[in-house]
Amino acid sequence: MACVNPNEIMTPIADEFAPARVVASETMYEGLVWDVRRDSVDLGHEVVQRDLVDHPGAVAVIALDEEDRLVLIQQYRHPTRMREWEVPAGLLDVPDEPALLAAQRELAEEADLHADSWAVLLDYATSPGFTNETIRIFLARGIRPVPEEERHERTGEERDMPVRWVSLDEARDAVLAGRLHNPHTVIAILAAHAMRERGWRDLRPADEPWALRQALRDAASRAGSA
Repeated sequence: MACVNPNEIMTPIADEFAPARVVASETMYEGLVWDVRRDSVDLGHEVVQRDLVDHPGAVAVIALDEEDRLVLIQQYRHPTRMREWEVPAGLLDVPDEPALLAAQRELAEEADLHADSWAVLLDYATSPGFTNETIRIFLARGIRPVPEEERHERTGEERDMPVRWVSLDEARDAVLAGRLHNPHTVIAILAAHAMRERGWRDLRPADEPWALRQALRDAASRAGSA
């Protein structure tokens, strides 16, 4: 049996931000939203090359009404060739726009909704093996419609998106049955369901600094100048 250090048991488990030194960096592909970068990374014992998708990050919103129903929109996603049911979400592609304002904008543009109450539900990195994309998921309550004359004109995949209100329990069951596949939607639903079981007592302020995303953007900037 392995020996367990009792001090380690007392330490809360948490990821550690500890960037390795980038000795060289090259942009292999410059895209409309994200780039593909090749970094030469000094691991201490050797230098390796790693390709990554340099992503600006995104926000998502799980909006609940007074009956604990959440709003879902159905959008075509070409890489998976599916029309996915998703919570409202969008890229952080407006320079210097705070994450909360981006989330409020996306909820209004994609679901024609405003919310009076906002909180951070959770933050996560979508796929650390190949991208630095991070997503902040907000919980929005006190839902009210955007006035008709103020509604956003949608284009592309967002045009004529179906909208559906689903109970949080039904959404959880759909996730566990494998009927929903969008990652931020899956995570948001399960997290909201778990948080409701805790009486919503561990929600974070909506304007809490997003340390992970800032650290990753700073690291990307340094790599780009390597």
